[in-house]
Amino acid sequence: MAITVIAKLKTKPGSEAQFEAAARKMIEAMRAAEPGALQYVLHRGQKDKANEFVYYEVYSDQAAFDVHGKTDHMKAFGGAIGTLLDGRPQVDILEEVTRK
Repeated sequence: MAITVIAKLKTKPGSEAQFEAAARKMIEAMRAAEPGALQYVLHRGQKDKANEFVYYEVYSDQAAFDVHGKTDHMKAFGGAIGTLLDGRPQVDILEEVTRK
């Protein structure tokens, strides 16, 4: 059963470009190395919420999601963005119930 993750992160003012650069690097590595990641989309807030980022992620199953969290590129990403964040990320993990 597919696993969906919605992760919301807020960066400190002025850190948006650094965060985006680190995110793009990680996403490129993830797409090349994680066939179980079916969708991995980063969104950015508009106007007064330009420092808010939202990931929409879909994994083929729990095992694929578990692999994602243990990869070197995720560890490097966590290290790169730690000082850029304004608070802890909000992460919601969802199980798919039905699909059209």
